[in-house]
Amino acid sequence: MSIQFDISQLLETGEIKNELDFERALIADRKLRVLSKEDPTYKPLRKQLRDLIELYENENWNAESKISEKKIRESDIATSIAEKERLFIQRRKELIRKKLKNLHLTQQDFGAILGHNSKSYISELMNGVSPFSLKDLIVINRLLKIDLTDLVPTFLPQSDRIKIRTTIKKLDNPNLKLSTDDLELA
Repeated sequence: MSIQFDISQLLETGEIKNELDFERALIADRKLRVLSKEDPTYKPLRKQLRDLIELYENENWNAESKISEKKIRESDIATSIAEKERLFIQRRKELIRKKLKNLHLTQQDFGAILGHNSKSYISELMNGVSPFSLKDLIVINRLLKIDLTDLVPTFLPQSDRIKIRTTIKKLDNPNLKLSTDDLELA
């Protein structure tokens, strides 16, 4: 499971597979709504995403389906993770914009430095619709002097946290210990 949502991967697979991707898709849809007002070329992309969202909702949250407590808990956790990711991306965007402003650079200048000439693609990166590449993050870190912990999300999905805790217990190594907060959401 990916830490950062990538809309192109979701559209390529053609389905939303879990609650976390569903929540991420809902957030991406809101961002695409804003982007499509500025650039109409986003409208077909948003339509594709909305179709996948509707299909997932009809299959998993329709009036006829029995919605269990487990399903509701899963949805609540996914909503929490997706919201934390959204806030992280918003904070990262604000940090980058502030640094660019201090350096008297435009978002287009920034894109040219990163090797991305499309204004709309830079907008996708800044808004978290598409993920920055590792190279992009390294350049941002070094050029704009933004700490990597402010550029790369460090929280893990619930399924990964459970797997890690389980494996550490099985290893039974007294030198390898986690506090309760070590794998919690940041």
